[in-house]
Order: sequence, then structure tokens, then C-alpha cells
Amino acid sequence: MLREFKGKSLIALPDTYVVIDTETTGLDYEFCDIIEISAIKVVAGEVVDSFSSLVQPPPSFTENPETGVEECTYVDEYITALTGITNASLENAPKIDSVFPAFANFIGNNILIGHNVNFDINFLYDAGARLGYQFSNSFIDTMRIARKIYPDLKHHRLCDIASHLNIIVTNAHRALADCETTNECYTIMRRSILDSMSEDAFKALYKPHHRNNGSKIDIASIVSENTVFDETNPLYGKTVVFTGALHSMLRKDAMQCVVNVGGINANSVTKSTNFLVIGSEEFASSVKDGKTTKMKKAESLRLKGNDIQIISEDAFFDMLAFEN
Repeated sequence: MLREFKGKSLIALPDTYVVIDTETTGLDYEFCDIIEISAIKVVAGEVVDSFSSLVQPPPSFTENPETGVEECTYVDEYITALTGITNASLENAPKIDSVFPAFANFIGNNILIGHNVNFDINFLYDAGARLGYQFSNSFIDTMRIARKIYPDLKHHRLCDIASHLNIIVTNAHRALADCETTNECYTIMRRSILDSMSEDAFKALYKPHHRNNGSKIDIASIVSENTVFDETNPLYGKTVVFTGALHSMLRKDAMQCVVNVGGINANSVTKSTNFLVIGSEEFASSVKDGKTTKMKKAESLRLKGNDIQIISEDAFFDMLAFEN
């Protein structure tokens, strides 16, 4: 979907904003759906209001192999294990067409803040577009801030930043709890930055990163065509594995795209994998639990706390096109 009116990704340190988070059935904007939306409103550094709702996604109907009875499900076992959101809890939840208007009214025209927030923004933009809303709020990604001021951390997930800042995390992967954690992290990072420099000086830190063009950064000797990299790109410095046939290009060309933004390719899913990219047809099949061995291994590793995300081909190309 062309997001013509999508807001801008900002480098800024406001004290008035709305923190947002969503939980979804997966990370593909076409095949997956929102199952929870939350937000907290902050004015002059103080939390003044909050919003949270489960969202009932379109159901899937599958036959129980033991009973032969067709059953209605909203989320699979992996999503329930990750978030704690069950099919029973979604059975009577409101649908997106009633939740989104209330959410849009809550956030107004405020700047939005979230962790790895581009994914949330895209899901919300597409949900709003289907309902006739123009979702155009500009947004700030706390992960981009954290990667800049804590470059030595091995990972920059919300849980990693919270641990680094001695913030106690409860109910991780539930939207309202993640909003609260994100706000705590942002508040501390903002204070730390402004104690040492001006906001304009902080913005000036976001300049292209130079690297030797001769560095081989992936298997099969695929070498980057670039010498300048945007180190805030979501794929920069991350290990990417592909599975299934890509619809838009050959896998070799996709691997070239990875190294061109400063990422690293790998063949197998391991503890060091950050993104598993699924070809379009395979991703569509996975929604109905047609999961490959690599997908199941990636899900298992994520549930064990590893920094790995399973994304579709479309989500991958959206990350490649990431802009400041």
C-alpha cells in the first residue's frame, strides 16, 4: 500500500507527545492484523491520560485433527505464548472499525513516540486507510535514539534498553505495558541527552556513517556497493536470513540490498539472526500455520528471548526504503 500521507520520522526530543504500541498477529501489513492498541498521553513530561483496547481480528477456521470439528481461532499458539493474548480474550473484543476512531480521537495531531515504531505506524496507517482515516502523525523512534546513545549494547530491543536503564519490565509484549516502558526509557534518555548537549547538537549526530567499500560483510562474497551508510536504518548491522521464493526479486539481489544498507546476510537461522524474511507465498501460507522449519526455529528462538523477528517480503522492502 502506498502511504502517501504518512507522517515524518523525526529526530527530536519533545516533552509533549503520545506513546503508542500495538500487538499484531504478525509483522506483515497485508496478511496480519492488529489485536491490541494502546497509548499514553504525556504533556510537559507528565502522563495525563491513557488508552487501551484489545481488537478482534478476522477469524480463521481450521479443523481440529482430534475431533474433526471446525474451530474459530484469532491467534496461533506462538502469538499467545509471546503476548499472553488468547483466542478466548479476543472472542468478545471490539473490532478495529470501532476501536480505531476512539484511538484516533485520543492521539489527535500529537507527535507519536514508540519503540521500533515504524511497524506500528504502518499497521495503523493501513487500518485507518481502510476505514477512511488519514493517519498522518509524525513520529519518533526510541530505538533510533537508543542505537545512537548506547552504541555498545549488543541489542536495542525495548527489554534491552529497559534493562540497561534499570527499569523493571512487567507484561512485556502487552501494548499498554510496553507504552509505559517506552515512556520511561524515553524520559531517561531525553534527560541524559539534554544534560550533555542541546537538542540541535543531538540532531546533528545523525550523519551518514562511512565504511571501507572493500569490506566483505556477508556470505557468498557479496560486497556493498556503498561506502556511506545510514546507521539508523533498521537493517544496519543486523543479520538477515531469507526463506522461500521472493516475488519481487531474486534472493541474490535481495542479499545485495541488505549489504547496501550495511546489513549482514546468513544462510541459517541461529541465535545471531535478527530478521528472517519470508517470501510472499510462504508468508501467506504461514498465516494458516503452514510454517517452514526456519520459521518454527525463529519463533522458538524469539520465545527464548533472542533478538529475532519474522517479517514478510513486503515488510523487508519497507525497511529498505526507510527514511529519516
